[in-house]
Amino acid sequence: MTLLVLGLVIFLGTHSFSMARTRRAALIGRIGEGPYKGLYSLASLAGIVLVSIGYGQYRANGYIPVWDPPVWTRHLALLLVLVAFICFVAAYLPGRIKARLKHPMLAGVKIWAFAHLIANGDLGSILLFGSFLAWAVLARISAKRRDVAAQHGGTAAPAGWRNDVLAVTIGTAAYLAFVYWLHPWLIGVSVLPMRA
Repeated sequence: MTLLVLGLVIFLGTHSFSMARTRRAALIGRIGEGPYKGLYSLASLAGIVLVSIGYGQYRANGYIPVWDPPVWTRHLALLLVLVAFICFVAAYLPGRIKARLKHPMLAGVKIWAFAHLIANGDLGSILLFGSFLAWAVLARISAKRRDVAAQHGGTAAPAGWRNDVLAVTIGTAAYLAFVYWLHPWLIGVSVLPMRA
């Protein structure tokens, strides 16, 4: 579990640093925006790789049950993750969904993390998804305080529903691909009851 914790500290620590706007601006002023983005990307990548390896090792060698989630939580999690995928896509397509949520990426992370928390009752999952949920909540509070909604399309919804339809369509397609193929391949766990 050491690699999992280290990966979470690096990945979420890197993302949390961007909330400290004064320190972030000072660092960019010192090293430049390009190098900052490069270091940010490298640290994020290193963190996510460590999280993936650490969580995989934990599941293979040190699984620690804490509670036994009821079966219905898995079904609810599947539905919630679909909503999260649509939020992820909506973050890049200015529309009514994005205008309503203001920060659909953070909303998607919160929904995704919560869904996994209710469906997994082991210590590693609680640590992993609980950390992401806590970070997303703090990041949303920080964003609200900075009032960055105007930088993400403001609150006025654009005319038409095209981007919202695209967000739902692309999000659903990505979700189905992940559920049927990518989750079992990348994570090693089938999320579908008939394939479990």
